[in-house]
Order: sequence, then C-alpha cells, then structure tokens
Amino acid sequence: MAQRNPGTKLELGWISKVYVNRPEVVRHAEQIKKWRTVKGNWQAAWLLKAVTCIDLTTLSGDDTPSSIHRLCFKAKHPIREDLLKALDMHDKGITVGAVCVYPARVTDAVNALKVAGCNIPVASVAAGFPSGQTPLEIKLAEIKLAVQYGAREIDIVISRTLVLTGQWEGLYEEIRQCREACGEAHMKTILSTGELGSLANVYKASMIAMMAGSDFIKTSTGKEVENATFPVGVVMMRAIKEFYWQTGYKVGFKPAGGIRTAKEAITWLMLVKEELGVEWLTPELFRLGASSLLEDIERQIFYHVTGSYPLQHDLAMA
Repeated sequence: MAQRNPGTKLELGWISKVYVNRPEVVRHAEQIKKWRTVKGNWQAAWLLKAVTCIDLTTLSGDDTPSSIHRLCFKAKHPIREDLLKALDMHDKGITVGAVCVYPARVTDAVNALKVAGCNIPVASVAAGFPSGQTPLEIKLAEIKLAVQYGAREIDIVISRTLVLTGQWEGLYEEIRQCREACGEAHMKTILSTGELGSLANVYKASMIAMMAGSDFIKTSTGKEVENATFPVGVVMMRAIKEFYWQTGYKVGFKPAGGIRTAKEAITWLMLVKEELGVEWLTPELFRLGASSLLEDIERQIFYHVTGSYPLQHDLAMA
C-alpha cells in the first residue's frame, strides 16, 4: 500500500461553499461513455492491469469455506496460465488486488491464501455493512474482530443519515473512530453514493472521509439500487485531487457495484488516468470492486489470444 493518509483535523471550510454543476458533470460522464476503447495488445495490457486492481468479492449468504477456497484459488490464478504464456506474462506474478469477504469468512480466506502460498491481502466489509444502521459500538467491535481474524483491509460503510441531515462533525468522528479500530489494516470508506441525495453531498462526504483518515474512498456496497456511475466517479476523484493539493496525501479510489464488463473496467482505468494521473493506476491507489468482472476480462483475453470466444467449459469459475 502507499503511504497512509493520517487524516487531518475537521476543516468544515473545505466543504461549506461546495457547488457541483450537475448538468456539466453528467455531460462529461456521457462523453466518457463514448471514449473509443483500445484494441489488440493495448487492450490486453489494460485488461491485465485491471485484473491486478480487482477486489475479487463474494458477499453472499451462502458463502462456505469451500466456496471461499475456490475464490482464493481464482484470486491467485485469475487468468489461465496458457493465455498468460501466449502474452509472455506468465512470470509476472499477476494476481488480483485482494479477496473481499464478510468478517465471518475472513479466517477461511486467510487460511486458503496461506495454503496457496501467496500474499494477496484479505479485505473484510464491516461497520454494519451494507446499511450502516448499526450502533457505533457494534461497528467498532466488528472491525476489530475482522482485523483479529486476519483482514489487512477493512471496507467500512458510513451512516448515510449523518450525510442527509448535514451532521458532518458526527460523520467525521464516526469514521475517525473506525480508522482507529482498524489499526494497521487499511480502511476503505464506502459512501453508498446512490443514497446520498446529491452530487454535492457525494463531494462533501468524500472530503470528510479523507479528513478522518480513510486510505480509500469507495462508491458503493454493491447492494444499492444505484452503484458505481461515472458522474459520481468524477466528483469523488475531484475531491481526491483537492485533498491531495491541500495535504500532500494520496487517497485511493474504488468504484464498486455493477461493473461487469471488460470495456467498463478499461473505461474506469482511463478515467482515473485522466482525472488523477498514471500514479493512481496501481493496486495501492485504485481498486475495482467486482464479483463477475473477472470472468468477462478472461473471456476477452481468451479471444485476443485465440481469435474465438471460449466455450462454457473453457474457463474456470471463481
């Protein structure tokens, strides 16, 4: 991970006069959707970069030790070995960025990755995921348990009520205490942007989360009606840029929810490059939260190498 953001004192002046020109942001987002995608070897290179930034995720009620074991195997071997050899990338140690699970499954993931002999970090959702409607004491206890079980990254979810009612001091204090509970584990703060009411609130919540010490800010839980969208991404990245200018600390960005195709993944990578610069295009500063995205990326790489799309049995499932 990059140098951690230690946070700052609460600076309400940074958000007191925020105005977001929604029509212009939406227009910019529509232009992003029309960007021409890269082709050939360039496409393969971008897709492999995307793989290294994926938080390979399962957050299902029917997760079991065996399903977590399969997920971890896929995390270590995200692309078929023969395909990587064809691209001369078989010896580059390509894995996903992290494996993301519920707290109760952290130990399963840690053990499976240990057996596999790899150092992929385990991330755990916590703090009342996905609704955030949990007393703070329970949120902090859940975070501490996940860290105790071996999670090296914690994806917390904020209380949307605090944003919608303008309780910025309360939001800052809640996130600050969550960061303290994380200890050495890196903290990604989920804003649940689809439930914040406005893009101005998205910007304000982003700034507050970074002031409180978040290592990443993340769009969504993946459980909302509206998840990662390009207008929200632009606003959050502008906030990250402003925070960097103000403090000198780089905070990571993680779009999550609804990202299912290789083309979408490349577009997010290009947007990060456009808004934040190439230094953000690393797993230390950019992640893609996804459960089914890897399948389509591997399909596209298969097509690039062989000239035809794979049959159902050609690629291993996560």
